[in-house]
Amino acid sequence: MIILYNILQIILLPVLFVPLAIFVLLTPRYRSRTLSRLGIGLKPEAVASKRKTIWIHALSVGEVTSALPLISGLRKHMPEIKLVFSATSKAGAATAEKLLHDKVDRIIPFPFDIFPVIKKFLRVVKPDLFILVETDFWPNIISILGQQKIPTLLVNGRISEESFQSYQRFSFFFKPLFASFQTLSMQTEKDKDSLIKLGIDHKQIQTLGNLKYDTALYSASGRHQPVSFSLPAYQHLLVAGSTHEGEEKILLQSFRELKNKYPHLYLIIAPRIISRGKDIQALAKEMDLTANRRSQINAGGKDLFILDSIGELNSVYSHADVAFVGGSLVNKRGHNPIEPAIYSIPVLYGEHMEDFSEISDALLLTGGSIMVKDQTELTTTLENLLSNAQLRLKMGKASRACIINQQGVIDRHIRFIKEML
Repeated sequence: MIILYNILQIILLPVLFVPLAIFVLLTPRYRSRTLSRLGIGLKPEAVASKRKTIWIHALSVGEVTSALPLISGLRKHMPEIKLVFSATSKAGAATAEKLLHDKVDRIIPFPFDIFPVIKKFLRVVKPDLFILVETDFWPNIISILGQQKIPTLLVNGRISEESFQSYQRFSFFFKPLFASFQTLSMQTEKDKDSLIKLGIDHKQIQTLGNLKYDTALYSASGRHQPVSFSLPAYQHLLVAGSTHEGEEKILLQSFRELKNKYPHLYLIIAPRIISRGKDIQALAKEMDLTANRRSQINAGGKDLFILDSIGELNSVYSHADVAFVGGSLVNKRGHNPIEPAIYSIPVLYGEHMEDFSEISDALLLTGGSIMVKDQTELTTTLENLLSNAQLRLKMGKASRACIINQQGVIDRHIRFIKEML
């Protein structure tokens, strides 16, 4: 498989070089990172280090956030280790710079999966262990790491029903790729069983749990984390995090209805794709709502604030009376409900939480969250919560307790990583 993969690269890259070069030049978000992902400008440290090196890689924002408690745990329990971190997406890299700059020794771009490029990165980084967070599987890097006898570990692995079907359909590609890992650490026994059904040796698979559960250990436990902007006076704050196109209209319609009864209700919307801030502001204006954008001003608008920035959502959740987790009223498979739950607040989300089904089901079961199907249910549920402080308190306690009861994942990972080194 790996030979065919590289033959196809040799054939296709010369043919596609010109159109790809034009596309990169005309697309700012790719133009800024393409050269660095080819290894241009990548240099070894001036003074060679004798410390063992762990290279941790994450795809984008969600995976970077998942890696945060693991990195904090490694820094605490294995301070002698050199930590190198990479992220594929531009947003992921920006999040890493903001959240991890003081926790890792070096942040680098993730290389394109081209044989000589991978070889150059490995010569510079010299990892003793490569850790992949959740996803972003590339054949060359995993294959070359294996050839060089460098252990590879997948952490926080998960396989949805949709992914399982794809992996089965293209098993000729994915089975040898998964089999190349020394160890695959999955979130649940169900994920482990899915890998076994794909033909992976059970001896390669561990179930060390979901890293996201231990986020609470490495986040401040109290309420009201500091924020670097101001808001108008409000009585209740609703925070909608990681929203997608189609959800903001639903949220704004519910918010506008509720403002009639709760004039001091305030809304913060944090879109998953921050470049959509301008569109959300225009949508709010169409509904006669005044909104400011974080990227333009450090103060909220009269009615709502659009948090089109990176790395601030967790702190903002700490101020909320109620939180809504996006990607769930539209079919984007949901986002992480632990982020608001650790701050002891009620959590709402839609029906599409496929990527976080274990966590969302646990929160529903313990009474820390409510699933809403549409705008009508969202409005009704919010009104019930806003009018009942005791219900908010009860749900908030349940949401945090649900997460705290799942602690210990990081300790299991640290013990396992020590054995691999």
